[in-house]
Amino acid sequence: MLNAAIVGLGRWGQVLVESVQGKSDAIRFTAGITRTPANAADFTKKHGLTLGSDYAAMLMDPSIDAVVLATPHQQHAEQIVAACKARKHIFVEKPFTLTKASAVTSVAAADKAGLVLALGHNRRFLPSVLELKSRLESGALGTILHAESNHSGFSGLRFKPGNWRTSREESPAGGMGAMGIHMLDMLINLFGRIEDVRSVSLRRAIPHDIDDTTSMIFRFESGMTGYLATLAATAQTQRIEVFGTKGSIEIRNETYFTFRPIEGKPEHTDYPRFDKERAELEAFAAAISGKAPYPLPTADAIHGVAVFEAIVKSAETNKAVAVK
Repeated sequence: MLNAAIVGLGRWGQVLVESVQGKSDAIRFTAGITRTPANAADFTKKHGLTLGSDYAAMLMDPSIDAVVLATPHQQHAEQIVAACKARKHIFVEKPFTLTKASAVTSVAAADKAGLVLALGHNRRFLPSVLELKSRLESGALGTILHAESNHSGFSGLRFKPGNWRTSREESPAGGMGAMGIHMLDMLINLFGRIEDVRSVSLRRAIPHDIDDTTSMIFRFESGMTGYLATLAATAQTQRIEVFGTKGSIEIRNETYFTFRPIEGKPEHTDYPRFDKERAELEAFAAAISGKAPYPLPTADAIHGVAVFEAIVKSAETNKAVAVK
């Protein structure tokens, strides 16, 4: 059983704890770190976590094998390097970091220490996505021409003043950090590296000085194209559709899978709800124990950050930007 500490006990940190606590034979949380311990006292008591506010002190605890970072984006790189020095394995929430340089530094620190560094893009574990990936690899769609994706919601309308996500430094390109980054990783997972990006990012409706309407067009190294939109002030939406010379496949809201062949009737599958947070944390534990590699290579994690940087730069310059 892997003993982990959760760092950051906001809404998402609590989701991660509840996904495995008392349910998994692979991983459990034994400690929690937050800037405001009083706000998490009831939660940590309920789940049997030792509560504190000192990350450095927690890293010195020999009973903790790994840290799970659910903290603001800009803190990730420094926290990862500190964990590597303390020889703790690391699971980090997305976005990995906000610059390619810091992503490279983080991966190098983990590699040097011989530690597992896992990035929390949980859509890679969805049965619907695994089925889509299998069909792509089998050639069922023929030559892939284009993919369209959207991950949107209304969180931008609910942010309170002072929330760290209302900072342009923490939330460049609007909803990309909170939502769109998941679809970006899905595109990289399914179709490989992105060569260049053109993006537009605007503030249309939300009361904070961050964007809420962001659109991107990608050209992949394979020659196909892709589109991604992420909106922070509308109804919740998750969708990807892939177009090939033999038909198309669409996934909506993680569970609704539709294959539309050029000839013949559409095929529809409605997958049951799946605990993707538990799946990613158990895969992290499995990677540490040597049972299986974590299914998101660190090279993909670095590339995702490089694309994110290019998206931000393209929106600022109104020009196509090559991914470096």
